[in-house]
Formats: sequence, structure tokens, C-alpha cells
Amino acid sequence: MKYVDEFRDGKLARGLAAAIATEAAPACRYSFMEFCGGHTHAISRYGVTDLLPANVRMVHGPGCPVCVLPIGRVDMAIELALEHGVILCTYGDCLRVPASDGLSLMKAKARGGDVRMVYSSADALKIAQDNPGRQVVFFAIGFETTTPPTAVVIRQAAALGLENFSVLCCHVLTPSAISNILESPGVRELGTVPLDGFIGPAHVSTVIGYAPYEFFAEEFRKPVVIAGFEPLDVMQAILMLVRQVNQGRAEVENEFSRAVSRDGNLKAQNLVSEIFELRREFEWRGLGLVPYSALKIRREYARFDAETRFPLGYRSVADNKACECGAILRGVKRPQDCKLFGTVCTPENPIGSCMVSSEGACAAHYTYGRYKDAR
Repeated sequence: MKYVDEFRDGKLARGLAAAIATEAAPACRYSFMEFCGGHTHAISRYGVTDLLPANVRMVHGPGCPVCVLPIGRVDMAIELALEHGVILCTYGDCLRVPASDGLSLMKAKARGGDVRMVYSSADALKIAQDNPGRQVVFFAIGFETTTPPTAVVIRQAAALGLENFSVLCCHVLTPSAISNILESPGVRELGTVPLDGFIGPAHVSTVIGYAPYEFFAEEFRKPVVIAGFEPLDVMQAILMLVRQVNQGRAEVENEFSRAVSRDGNLKAQNLVSEIFELRREFEWRGLGLVPYSALKIRREYARFDAETRFPLGYRSVADNKACECGAILRGVKRPQDCKLFGTVCTPENPIGSCMVSSEGACAAHYTYGRYKDAR
């Protein structure tokens, strides 16, 4: 298949592995964080780390929107379903994220809540149109990739004059999280790892472009390479990062040039700016309160904001003490460092969000069995 098979070529992969091994200076140790969960799964699925020299280490980052969602936000969605009687619509990954009191949205559905899985925000809008006598809330999560579709349905709901549709907005922003990992004293107190560079997210960058990452390269002297999700994309990005470190450069480079430009999708960006504005702060699992790292619905569209329409209050809730999701999201620990991993915590019985999501680091390690060789 064009644009897939050629990025999974084994001969080319071995050539890239040889180039990385040749150019990685034996006296140096390289630590690169792949921010996006899609990259984490590609690395695990195709065994990319098995092809890297011992002094080149990949560190998993907080690039899974389901994983970084704090328990308190899931509690709000459950409250809407059980106490306010709404039809609560959300993506499938959100349904099994553990919340307070042993609940999840799936368990709330078993208790009588009208919780429905949707494939898109447009599905939630259609449900509202089909059920004019019920309040319908779309539990909107995700990075910059899924934000424009949410903006579209809010604008459509306004045009249609729908009075029974609203959004519980939990959209978060990638650049703010990277900044927090690099400079936040609070995060450093929780524990961080030295990082020499980043593999920048692919889908997010198709929307926002790669210009926002130029700040990290300049301010923190950390190279960033935007990469696609195929194994050769990732390996080429690692080679590009090794070369930047060796040459003392800290720039933003774009390996994923077939889909990403410097400026991104301006039409999508303008739509998002019309509907949303920055929150002053937002809690991330593993990172704590991160300033200006999430979006809220603008006052002009407040009638479609579930936090305005319903008497909801946010309450911060601590994670399960035995779960290491927070440390894994910061790159401090690996999934196999958690005592619950693969025993008590499995995809069938997730204790933490990193095992739930299709982009979670724990789910990647468990699904592809890489942890078995590491023990």
C-alpha cells in the first residue's frame, strides 16, 4: 500500500539502525522522549528499541489524552450521567478509565446511566437531534487533533438552535505539557529524567504545524523532530536527533513533511480560536496543575458549555497509590517498573489509565509483549 509499505521496509530499517549505531558516539548517552502515544505503540509494535544501540534510550511521554485525563474530570462525566440524567457521549477509550469509588463510565452505564460510545463529535450532535426531550453532553477529550471537530459541532449546534446539546470540554494542549516537563519546579519535585530531545507528535502537528516547537529548541536548547507513525519514520527521526546532539544543534526538523508544514492547518486553527479560549490552569494526571494548558468554551458559546449549564464542580482526586501511571507519563518509570503491571493491572482489568487507552504506554508494552524480554 503506497505510503505504508515503503515505511515498513525491513532492509531500510536495518540500514537506519546501522547508521544510528555508527553515529551515536560511544561515550555519550542519548535520551529522547517520544511525546505521542502513537509513537510509543509504533516503537513497541515494531521493536524499534531492539534495533537501537544501548546508549540510545527512548523515554515515553504524556502523549496520550486519555492517560493524562485526571480522575476528577471523569467523575464530572459520571455525575452528569448518574445525577443529572443526561445522555453522556464519549469516545470508547474513555469508558473504562478508573474513576472515584471504583467507578468508570462503563460501570456508571451498568448502574443505569445513559452512557453511549461515539466515533465522532458529529455522532453526539446527531443523538441530540434525535432526542429533543433529553439533554445530551459530549465528553470531549484530546489534544489539538480532536479539537477542531468539537469546535465544528458547537458551531453547528448554535446554527441549529439546539437547546439540548452541550460539551464537557477537556481538550488539552501539547506545547504546554512539554514546557511543563522541561521547566516546572513542581514536576521536577515529582521526578523527571534528563532529556536530550523530542520526537514531536504527528497528528497534532498536522493541525498546529511545527512552528510552536521552535520555542523549545531555542529556549531550552532541545532539538525536536516531527515524525510520522511508521517504524521508518521513527527511526529516521532518532537518527536526525542523534545528529543534532552530536553537532550541538537545537532545531526543529520535520521528518513528516508529507503531512506537516510549518504553519499547519490555518482554517482549523481559526475555527478553534473562534470557539475556544485558554483556561488559566488545568490538572493533568502525572503533571499536576499546568497553566494555560487546556481550552474552555468562549462566553459567546457558553450555552453549549456543560460546566455552565449544569451545577458541576471539579474536585482533584489522587490516583491509586499502587499505580505508577503518573511517573510513567513523566518518563521517570517504565510500565514494567510498576508492581501492578501485567498482574493486577491488565487491559481486561485496568487499574490505571495508561493500561486503558489504545495510546497508553502500559497498553503498548502489554499488547506487544516487549516487557517479557526485559525482565
